[in-house]
Amino acid sequence: MKGSHIKSERNIGDVSIERRWSNGRTMRNLGLTVLTGGIALVACLPLASLLYMLVKRGANAISLSSFTQLPPAPMQEGGGFGNAIVGTLTMVCIGAMLSIPVGILSAIYLSILGPDSKTATLVRFTAKILSGLPSILAGVFAYTLVVVTMKTYSAPAGGVALAVLMVPIVILTSEEAFRMVPKKMIEAAIGMGCTPTQAVWKVIFPTAFPSLLTGVMLAVARAAGETAPLLFTALFSNYWVWQDSRLSLMEPTASLAVLIYNFSGSPFDNQIEMAWGAALVLVGLILALNLFAQFMSRKQIRG
Repeated sequence: MKGSHIKSERNIGDVSIERRWSNGRTMRNLGLTVLTGGIALVACLPLASLLYMLVKRGANAISLSSFTQLPPAPMQEGGGFGNAIVGTLTMVCIGAMLSIPVGILSAIYLSILGPDSKTATLVRFTAKILSGLPSILAGVFAYTLVVVTMKTYSAPAGGVALAVLMVPIVILTSEEAFRMVPKKMIEAAIGMGCTPTQAVWKVIFPTAFPSLLTGVMLAVARAAGETAPLLFTALFSNYWVWQDSRLSLMEPTASLAVLIYNFSGSPFDNQIEMAWGAALVLVGLILALNLFAQFMSRKQIRG
């Protein structure tokens, strides 16, 4: 140390590095670091305030009965949103079953089989446009395709609307996941006698699986929180998706997002409180999916 104006001294190999407060670059670096950290904290304030409000107002509405009972009638004590949770999971699962195979197979073509073809360019461009598609348009599309054809609001109609929103996310994230696989691994597999199909399913797919799962979880998280498409396709119901020991998918189906939309504007305190509880559960579900996706992404990077 050569004086109080020196902050630190480190040796890297044979080079001695001294950090001086009087150095302009050091001051700029410190200033920008503090500024960036402050902006990041400010950006987190809305999220923190939202979570605080949800926990404060929604925690009182959550109990075991909330997950097992039907929505309450006006001025009725108790009740829950169990049917909305089951309906949300049902429609998200339908959307996932429709979108994940299409998205992953499309990504295989875009990244491996025909990355430079005109078809790949068109599909990639279309996927990017669809990723910014307003969700209400997906609802209008599914309404025209399914609801008008089947002449009823239903869980499959809601699943189709969610699948339209999920497909571009799955395609783009899966394509990037496949591109991250080292080319040496692919060349080694082909050099050992694997066909392109065997190389995809035996080498590329297992290697890219954590990143694929990340993209799928992000798509599912987006679909779980959508409201507008379900208003056009599944509407809402105060009953379970199974009635009289049978699965009733071809009928209006409840969802957490639509329940929040309906009850938040209710003049009855019990339904407003139920909306806060459902919002807390929905945010917790989406947050858990995003955290899981981030965990799998970090695992892939470290691996």
